[in-house]
Amino acid sequence: MDINSELVNAYCCVRNHVEALIAKLKEHRDCHNPDYYYYIRSRPCGSEIERAARLIYLNKTCFNGLYRENSKGQFNVPIGSYKNPMIYDPELLYAAAEALQRAQIKTGPFDTILEYAYSSDDFVYFDPPYYPLSATSKFTSYNRYAFTQADQLRLRDTFVELAQRGVKVMLSNSDCPFIRELYAGFPIHTITAARSINSNAERRGKITEVLVTNY
Repeated sequence: MDINSELVNAYCCVRNHVEALIAKLKEHRDCHNPDYYYYIRSRPCGSEIERAARLIYLNKTCFNGLYRENSKGQFNVPIGSYKNPMIYDPELLYAAAEALQRAQIKTGPFDTILEYAYSSDDFVYFDPPYYPLSATSKFTSYNRYAFTQADQLRLRDTFVELAQRGVKVMLSNSDCPFIRELYAGFPIHTITAARSINSNAERRGKITEVLVTNY
């Protein structure tokens, strides 16, 4: 489940129309150049398959694989500097299509999961927009809707409610005092992750994040 309808559509197309999706991605690969990138970025797409292929193509060729929308819901990331971008991998897409046959894929806000998870037979993983580590890293708007501090608090409340039901819950987020205080009553695991996007080059590379669980 995700609030980004374009991402949800892409997963559905991988599951339901992988052959047609691969054919469309091949067209994008064969036509790729800067002019073509900006043409596709500015062009609204009609069919589900066209929209899914556009999303994947732009993600594989844009700056650092970043997904960002402006206030009108338009993708606005510039092209990346890649000599031979891997726009699609047929074997990977076929494997994903097979795995997704057993999945329900829905568009919706994170707290909608409360309608589906009720017991220890359920497992929920949350991967929200991370809480900003500084004023200059305040990027919480992957789509037109910002994920605010109030949303982080609502997410914590949803996490707590699921935990009280006995649902197994895991959440990833920034390693910072706000998040650690927010989930102070739960096991917090420190992990290392690679980051390539930062206005300060010295802060790119390995950083710590947290995984919060209730088990």
